[in-house]
Amino acid sequence: MTPIRKLYIANRAEIALRIVRTARRLGIATVVPWHGQDRHGPALAEADETVEIHGEPPVAAWLDIDALIRSAREAGCDAIHPGYGFLSENSAFARAVQAAGLVFVGPGPEAIVLMGDKVSARRFAVQHGVPVTPSADEADDPATFAERARAVGFPLLVKGAAGGGGKGMQIVREPARLADAIATARRESERYFGDGRLFAERYVERPRHIEVQVFGDAHGNVIHLGERECSIQRRFQKLLEESPAPGLAPALRERICHAAVTLARAAGYVNAGTVECIVSPQGEFYFLEMNTRLQVEHPVTEAVTGLDLVELQIRVAEGRPLPLAQADVRWSGHAIEARLLAEDADAGFVPDTGAARRLIWPQGPGLRVDAGITEGAPVTADFDSMLAKLISHGATRELAISRLAQALHETVLLGVTVNADYLARVLRHPAFAAGETDTGFLERHREALKPAPLTDDQRRLLLGAAALALSEPAARALPMPYAAMGAWRN
Repeated sequence: MTPIRKLYIANRAEIALRIVRTARRLGIATVVPWHGQDRHGPALAEADETVEIHGEPPVAAWLDIDALIRSAREAGCDAIHPGYGFLSENSAFARAVQAAGLVFVGPGPEAIVLMGDKVSARRFAVQHGVPVTPSADEADDPATFAERARAVGFPLLVKGAAGGGGKGMQIVREPARLADAIATARRESERYFGDGRLFAERYVERPRHIEVQVFGDAHGNVIHLGERECSIQRRFQKLLEESPAPGLAPALRERICHAAVTLARAAGYVNAGTVECIVSPQGEFYFLEMNTRLQVEHPVTEAVTGLDLVELQIRVAEGRPLPLAQADVRWSGHAIEARLLAEDADAGFVPDTGAARRLIWPQGPGLRVDAGITEGAPVTADFDSMLAKLISHGATRELAISRLAQALHETVLLGVTVNADYLARVLRHPAFAAGETDTGFLERHREALKPAPLTDDQRRLLLGAAALALSEPAARALPMPYAAMGAWRN
């Protein structure tokens, strides 16, 4: 066993803060790097130490393996946690961390190569009897990739072999679009993951996206912590995630979870991982990929199991066995997570930039907010548009939905457009309440999810609020004590 005493968190925003808080509870010192706009990030205020990193564009700083490891060693750290995104599924990074004599809080490089790469993971799944959709791998013969992709049949999904999180994915419904889709997928994969390798697979219409949280340790133990439903997506990126998956037949749930554990055990997988599947309307499931890292949506699993997944990651990385067996895992209630994004969902999910001029997070029973932004902080196009995650938990799915919808309505973030109201409308849609979800949900209900037009009373209230806001500067210019009375008295 190798106790971790000082942890370098090679990530930013809300996941950096999330890791800091668990490490602090475990008595582990933390070092958080920052770059430019992150100088006021919430994790920096709670970390034991901070260190500036450099690179242009800013994302380059978080992909510089040598610089990050050098920074960690200079700070006297003995372990690195990669969070998610950036280098979290990069086998070269995991290997370099270990070569530097540091502990990598995640799976070993061999497992990342095997399961983190979509192509090798699919082949591995086939070897172990887990179903996959028909596909074509560019690496088999780059010159004939487009031709072999066409042979798979349309609709087709072109995606990066080393990607994740919906980046570098293109759906193609007709042969004329294939060349452009390949070029776009390659460009995005190279940008986000530094790896332009591609493959293509048959696209299943109206699928549900179901994933299973697995955990393995170095002592041969592998368990699952249940499934998550991640079907509410736009542009292949998740917006809402929940656990357990509503309406999933018990026998199908058992088959999917069993397949996930089978793959993880066969791979000798250690630490946190997620096996992702798609489920057809006919109830058939197909292995999609494995994310060899902690997931953005891990808080819903924490809510229903009562476990701290980051703590489990750290303990397993130290060489300890998992503290519980499969029979010990208990699930309670229902949890849903909403991703608060800087975008105008009602204008085609167009990203927005600006600054968080006013920021108020909701509070209440069964609510958790993992925020990656503070009041006054800039919101730029340099990184992913996610600003925070709102998580609700309740004894029933209905209660969890109600709590999260209300929390989204109570969220205040001025200075940049966010998708809070849109997500609340999704939660309150009758089809969502009935559990009738698939990856085409948002497009199919696009008209119904548009905001209702303002009433005359609402317009008058907004005009009145604007008038009061504009009167504040004049009120502040008045001499004391009148200015202290505020605009209402003046």
